[in-house]
Amino acid sequence: MRKRGLAQLALIPVVASLGLIGPAAPATAVTQAATPGTELYVSQKHCVPLDTDGSMAKPFCSITAAALVAQPGQTVLVQPGIYPERVYFPRSGTAEAPITFRAVNGPDGEVYVGSYQNTQISDTVFDLWRVHDIVLQGFYVGAWGSGDTVVVDSSSRITLDGLSVRNYLDAKVLVRITGESRDVTVSRSFLAFYGGSAGVAVDPGVTGTVVTGNAFRDSRLVVADAPGTVVTGNTIVTRCDVGVLVTGASTGVSVRNNIVQAAAGATNAPTRCATPSAATAITVSAGSTPGTVVDHNLIDPTGGGAPYDWAGTAHASLAAFQAASGQGAHDIVARAWIDGSASTSFGWYWPTPASPAIDSADAAAPGALGTDLLRNPHADLPDVANTGTGAGYHDRGAVEYVGTGSVAGQSFRRTVGGSPLEVAATVTPKLPYPTDGPGGTVAFKFSDERFWRVGNDASATHTFRRAGPVSVSAWVNYLGFRKADRAVVVAAAGDINLGQMSTAVGALYRPVDPTRVLDTRAAIGVPTRTPVPGNSEIELAIPGIGGVPAADITAVVLNVTATQPTTAGFLTVYPAGTTLPNASSVNFVPKETVPNLVTVPMSNGKIRVRNTGSGTVHVVADLQGWYGASGSGLKTLAPTRVLDTRAGTTGPFPANTTRQLDLSGSLPPGATAAILNVTVTKPTANGVLKVFPAGAAVPVASNLNFVTGQTIPNLVIVPVVAGRVSIHNASSGTTHVVADLAGFYGSAAAGATDGYVPLGPQRIVDTRQSIGLEGRTSTGQLTPAERVALVPASQRTGCPGGCPAATAAVLNLTVARPSAAGVLTVYPETGAAPPTASNVNFVAGETAANLAIVRTGTAMKVGAYHQSSGWTDLIVDQAGYFIAPAS
Repeated sequence: MRKRGLAQLALIPVVASLGLIGPAAPATAVTQAATPGTELYVSQKHCVPLDTDGSMAKPFCSITAAALVAQPGQTVLVQPGIYPERVYFPRSGTAEAPITFRAVNGPDGEVYVGSYQNTQISDTVFDLWRVHDIVLQGFYVGAWGSGDTVVVDSSSRITLDGLSVRNYLDAKVLVRITGESRDVTVSRSFLAFYGGSAGVAVDPGVTGTVVTGNAFRDSRLVVADAPGTVVTGNTIVTRCDVGVLVTGASTGVSVRNNIVQAAAGATNAPTRCATPSAATAITVSAGSTPGTVVDHNLIDPTGGGAPYDWAGTAHASLAAFQAASGQGAHDIVARAWIDGSASTSFGWYWPTPASPAIDSADAAAPGALGTDLLRNPHADLPDVANTGTGAGYHDRGAVEYVGTGSVAGQSFRRTVGGSPLEVAATVTPKLPYPTDGPGGTVAFKFSDERFWRVGNDASATHTFRRAGPVSVSAWVNYLGFRKADRAVVVAAAGDINLGQMSTAVGALYRPVDPTRVLDTRAAIGVPTRTPVPGNSEIELAIPGIGGVPAADITAVVLNVTATQPTTAGFLTVYPAGTTLPNASSVNFVPKETVPNLVTVPMSNGKIRVRNTGSGTVHVVADLQGWYGASGSGLKTLAPTRVLDTRAGTTGPFPANTTRQLDLSGSLPPGATAAILNVTVTKPTANGVLKVFPAGAAVPVASNLNFVTGQTIPNLVIVPVVAGRVSIHNASSGTTHVVADLAGFYGSAAAGATDGYVPLGPQRIVDTRQSIGLEGRTSTGQLTPAERVALVPASQRTGCPGGCPAATAAVLNLTVARPSAAGVLTVYPETGAAPPTASNVNFVAGETAANLAIVRTGTAMKVGAYHQSSGWTDLIVDQAGYFIAPAS
């Protein structure tokens, strides 16, 4: 049962008796290895050589390392940076589950592979040989030499999408498809030469190639003896060279919806070529004309060359070409009116409002894409007649004219009905014209993730590993996060930084059989049996509980006991790796044994315990439970007294006896654990009180330590069995016991739905400094019988964008310097009279503390009632709060 669940935090058997708190043997712990998922990560910036597994926490340092291990169905997410490597792809995917390598270009920059800046690689950068079902997306691929930059050889079902391929010398080809490859797609890519050559070459014997939605700069498209090649929706700027060259016996080729501008000068100001005869836009050999279709293309004649060469005959006009070939019925030969980035890493060309390309393409053309090179939809400009086919308003070329994008709305909220740690982030991109789909590329970065998520989905769901205040950063980019050297003012807006949105998510509780995890007297959790020195700290590792790694544990609940102190002081228990908070957990005086329940957030699998006294003290900690993604929700109740042996007929607990407390009349059947404030009063001998599940053996761990005549409370969270719990008086004398029920953990059907949000801890009230109490007419100590209101820290600070309201608060209450004995009671502040219950019992001159889980009342406030004839200081440290589930 629960003991089996604590496989990573072993239960500790009793070996001897040390004072009032039994010692135990050391615990052993096993960490959980990372398990690769459907995504592998590559990041030069965040990798540690020799310590990589492809996870987000331990990304690979190179694309090659990921290519060696990637399996069908996995996606390799390559983060921004420069990767000076040649990449081979030794593994294949399947038709149903390809292997995808995606460059995550986004707010942090772009991904550069091969030659870039001071790195020169002269050979092929991406080499795909005898592989199948591989997708490459978004990479800048650069080379400096005479070799082909990207080669697909003897491979099938390969997709090259969104690449920027460049060569800084007069090389052969930027992208070569060869070796009888089949079903290869080149899409949304920028193919740029600095000397002029083939941007894409489809070699003899290759079949089923689709070249669609690309921008060619100073490069041509060459199809040689490759039947059935589809050339659709490209923008080709050749600088006085042929645009599309179909040679040999490439029958059945489709050339549609393209823009070809073969002219000198700037893209937006083309001029006549020095040698016009070289500037033919589309050339189709005689052996390639059977079955070949040329239609809906836009050819800019400014360069002076013949728009067409069909079967060896140049045609100087569209009419002549149509008459001779029967092709080009919807072609346009006119000034293209395009503009473009001159020398960007990821370039593109866009139509200006005067372009005849707008709303004139064939929407049903083979290979037509659902979104353009910038991943925007097709837009219907209301002042432009729709002359295209199909939807009628697709633009010719690689880029759709969509206007300037904006954002209509954004949200970040917890999901309804899912994991309590699950959230959904949504942004609503907005384009000014009617479209056939959503526009923009959206990037999300959740606060517990290292990398951005970039894609075309306007929403992203995420499950946080721990509860607490959480946030997401969001961007919308209408350029596909393609870096531009100059502003784009016509095609679309650039980056829109939406900033950070915040909320809070709450964790559920899982009780465990009380387990000793720390005892400085017995070297449990620490290497020695020495007490904690004054003004120093010890560290306790909790690598995991019940197979759940520490990274998935929001907080642990510990019963912490200070024993054998040599001077007065207090313990502060807090997450390792964080700053020591201004808060206390257990207050003690010399030679006193004092327990207190502590809820400690987890940050790195370790917690720290600081002794602020000048003398030494031993520390014992018993694990009571923990908060995570699954378990029981909380239902708080108005404090109700469920046991008082002073008022009953049974009398005090006899020495060394166990009694059962029946809570079935106060708890629903779905309750799994009760929250009790248990007080020992009038004990006739020293001892300990143990509260545990009904029917279980008396545990080693203790809940309250007391001495003769003492009144001392402690909060207890105890699993219930059939609505009952057991209470054991481990003492040679008798004692009275009082118990107040503050709430319970259980199923949603029982009404227990609230989740825990950790907070530090942080100090919210300190009357010694006159801070934190609302509505007081005086300052300083609480006066006799004074009632005050506490405001949980969650309600003071809030979240940008709005946090869920606190339904209950976890408060460590400390009474200091009381001038007379008394009781402190906290309760939901509604204006009604305080309940008959107690949280802190104190005597004159003694500092006393106790943890409380209390429901919030009107305006999310907590009331505190000082039941005493004297004065006292009040210190309140908040460890967290609870929130209702999303609705």
